[in-house]
Amino acid sequence: MRLEVGNIMIKDVQFGAKTEVNNGILFVNKEELAQITGDDDHISSVEVFLAKPGEQTRIIPVKDVIEPRVKVSGNGGVFPGFISNVDMVGEGRTNVLKGAAVVTTGRIVGFQEGIIDMSGPGAEYTPFSKTMNVVVKVDPIEGLHQHEHERVVRLAGFRAAEYLGQAGKNIEADSVQVFETKPLLEQVNEYPNLPKVAYVYMLITQGLLHDTFVYGVDAKHILPTIIYPTEMMDGAVVSGNCVSACDKNTTYSHQNNPIIHDLYAGHGKDFNFIGCVITNENVTLSDKERSSNMTAKLVEFMGADGVIISEEGFGNPDADLVMNCSKIEKKGIKTVLVTSEYAGRDGASQSLADSSEYGDAVISVGNANEIITLPPMKTVIGYPEVADIIAGGFDGSLGEDGSITAELQVIIGATNELGFGCLTARES
Repeated sequence: MRLEVGNIMIKDVQFGAKTEVNNGILFVNKEELAQITGDDDHISSVEVFLAKPGEQTRIIPVKDVIEPRVKVSGNGGVFPGFISNVDMVGEGRTNVLKGAAVVTTGRIVGFQEGIIDMSGPGAEYTPFSKTMNVVVKVDPIEGLHQHEHERVVRLAGFRAAEYLGQAGKNIEADSVQVFETKPLLEQVNEYPNLPKVAYVYMLITQGLLHDTFVYGVDAKHILPTIIYPTEMMDGAVVSGNCVSACDKNTTYSHQNNPIIHDLYAGHGKDFNFIGCVITNENVTLSDKERSSNMTAKLVEFMGADGVIISEEGFGNPDADLVMNCSKIEKKGIKTVLVTSEYAGRDGASQSLADSSEYGDAVISVGNANEIITLPPMKTVIGYPEVADIIAGGFDGSLGEDGSITAELQVIIGATNELGFGCLTARES
């Protein structure tokens, strides 16, 4: 599949009479966006805000972040299985409002929703302090079950992103990137002298608001499968989870997976990037055995010499990570793991809930248990009182002055396990 991504650079976002892109500014008709976002009988109210880099603004609790995009040519549309039909995506032309994002917030549902600060020390830990954010505060009607509450807000965010993305359909892109992965036999033969590298993309699927969707299907119900990387980049996978904010893969993270981008950057030079395998992270041992067996079989079937494996979440999913690693390594295929750590506030505890002698090449994206203090902000969008109960917070996290003292895991993207974050390592 060959996908062209047209990047329309957004340097500012403002409210206006018409939703459009003009000279790099995204103008948003506030009332129209609120109406489209709230087009669901289960929604009681929608409010729209803007949050820009450098402002003293806090968004809490953050549910999802979504990049506005529009299909210009090729099969399918945005968010297949939700907003558009289930035609295959990953080819043709997609225009992107690069630098803009839709952020959803509202009453808390999963206790593992997070924080975005647009300035101050918290802003240094999240990539979404640097985006021009259109924040939709969506509150469902009273009495909804938690799972229905999450679904309603998720779909509202997709409607908002699709609406804004349409503003870029007829705009000339500032730059165009081309990504292509060919059918497997053709792809393997294109660079016969380079090592063949595949990517195993672990999706959190534990239920209880820990869900990911593939073409609209809850991924806990799929078997691991081969997928074109361009499908991932074109919205085939979206977030539906309330896993800890720091290593949650937002929909924006799926759309802009840096591992996939880096693999394409090295393709044909250092290695032959032959494709992706998506796999789930279920709860029971039998489900974990089944999925890890299938994952190892698929990368062997592809003929991979090496594999990068990224995790989502921590604790229970650590077992899936280690099982994938061990079974793939036993087939003679080298693995590199990407994971966060939960090593205690002092960093002295065991980082993962499971381990393996085969896991000898691991990239850490940071320790989510570190304590951070976020200063008060002039503007708070959402419900600041949830700071005491979101994952990483504790009784007394929210200070009387509006400051928040909590573990790093409260910040969206702080230790994202795709590397879609701001932390790095350096020699001491």
